Amino acid sequence: MNGVSPVSGSGRLVLAATPLGDIRDASARLVEALGTADVIAAEDTRRLHSLAAALQVKPSGRVISFYDQVEQARLPGLVESLRAGETVLLVTDAGMPSVSDPGYRLVAACVEADIRVTCLPGPSAVTTALALSGLPSDRFAFDGFPPRKSGERKRWFAPLATEQRTVVFFEAPHRLAATLADAVEVLGPDRAAAVCRELTKTYEEVVRGSLAELAAWAVEGARGEITVVLGPAPVPDTPDLETLVAEVKQRVADGERMKSAAAEVAEAAGVSKKTLYDAAVKSS
Repeated sequence: MNGVSPVSGSGRLVLAATPLGDIRDASARLVEALGTADVIAAEDTRRLHSLAAALQVKPSGRVISFYDQVEQARLPGLVESLRAGETVLLVTDAGMPSVSDPGYRLVAACVEADIRVTCLPGPSAVTTALALSGLPSDRFAFDGFPPRKSGERKRWFAPLATEQRTVVFFEAPHRLAATLADAVEVLGPDRAAAVCRELTKTYEEVVRGSLAELAAWAVEGARGEITVVLGPAPVPDTPDLETLVAEVKQRVADGERMKSAAAEVAEAAGVSKKTLYDAAVKSS
């Protein structure tokens, strides 16, 4: 656990959420930070300048590119700027930096160097889609982007067959239909889900239904930024104790020891071994 105070005289890294589409979602703190930061590290500098122009603010600091391919190379220079006492503002094209966007490595480098990291909260496609999906939101997981190849994608989906949390993931529009088809094959046609498209933008659309219904809808093609919300797996039915006891007694009649038979049946059914064994003994 990192509990060390930031080094004396060091600057700070500010992670700033940017609008998903509607410029009015920009916070007053974002506008202020754009105008005062010593360095702005932007996933796309052109989009950063467009954002600043729309917000009627002129960046006073240096603007540098900070996308996936240059992230590692930019780290030493940014850490040096922070050590020199400068404020570095990190923004990505939309939403929260480091959430399937550049940022994680820079935050980790700052943590390692005991440099202060703070955040200007704001729009997030993950939580926005989750809220709009109509699916359970008390427990959820975010899984980034699925693999591009079908075989790897099916293996990626496999652990979600029993996932009891709602799962949110991103997908490119040109791969959506194939991804949903793979999900149907691995997770079954009836799993509840939602596809959220172009969140907060003019053509925002949320399509809810079963995986089979969404896969059929996606065949026609979908455009824009895509966020998929997958509902929890159905809770498997647990046989009642009387049925399990009968199974144990049948196995004992076939020659198994009571203790081992009860243990195996209990493990398969997901119930307490002791409870089942005691019930089987009592009914004998």
